[in-house]
Amino acid sequence: MAAQAEAPRRVLITGGRRGIGRGIAYAFAETGADIVINDIVEDEALRETLGGIAARGGRGAFVAGDVAAVETHGRLLDAATKPFAGIDVLVNNAGVSVGVRGDLLEVTPEGFDRQIAVNLRAPFFLTQAIAQRWLADGAPARRRTIITISSINVEVVSLNRGEYCVAKSGLAMATKLFALRLAEAGIGVFEIRPGIIATDMTAPAKDRYDALIAGGATPIRRWGEPSDIGRAAVALASGAFAFSVGEAIRVDGGLALRQF
Repeated sequence: MAAQAEAPRRVLITGGRRGIGRGIAYAFAETGADIVINDIVEDEALRETLGGIAARGGRGAFVAGDVAAVETHGRLLDAATKPFAGIDVLVNNAGVSVGVRGDLLEVTPEGFDRQIAVNLRAPFFLTQAIAQRWLADGAPARRRTIITISSINVEVVSLNRGEYCVAKSGLAMATKLFALRLAEAGIGVFEIRPGIIATDMTAPAKDRYDALIAGGATPIRRWGEPSDIGRAAVALASGAFAFSVGEAIRVDGGLALRQF
């Protein structure tokens, strides 16, 4: 008999106050989930997101913290557990773009290290920390899932931000590693690879992306929206993919498809 899909209840989203994180939060809120937003600042964008969660039928809470500070992950998870008495879904979404888009031959060690610290090291060790807790808890009453937001740059090369490509590519392997390690415990581990998504992060390159889309770089000729990523995250956490291990789903409008 096929596994019964179920709505997740308690979700922690890093970098969740705006952009893709907000889109994921709203999608989970529409299922009635309880959502903890983690971010580094508490501002009007956060208040808008929490209001949007409530308007969509979910409950929201905020936990401040910098996921790049790996030594604070224990305190972050302690705080994120309190509002709704647990965490069933971790969404590793927090990330940064490159400081300057430019020649691969001019990438600085400082810029490279920042990408690794935020976009790779942070989600790796946060995944490790929550997995340790879940395994120590024993058999769960609810399905548990880890979803990491990487990038289509796992597959598609961008020479003007090579350090970003390298960091995001590491997430693809991390997903497979944790998926293999945690499969026997019934913990689903998945990756989402967004394409060109309309967020503050992509806004500086809007003209370039507009031209690429208009020129047919994506067979679906529009920008992706944070809600596109959100719907994919909800599906992966629902239990509908209970026999899949370490899978990556592209949400890119077809950008990664080879054409000739």
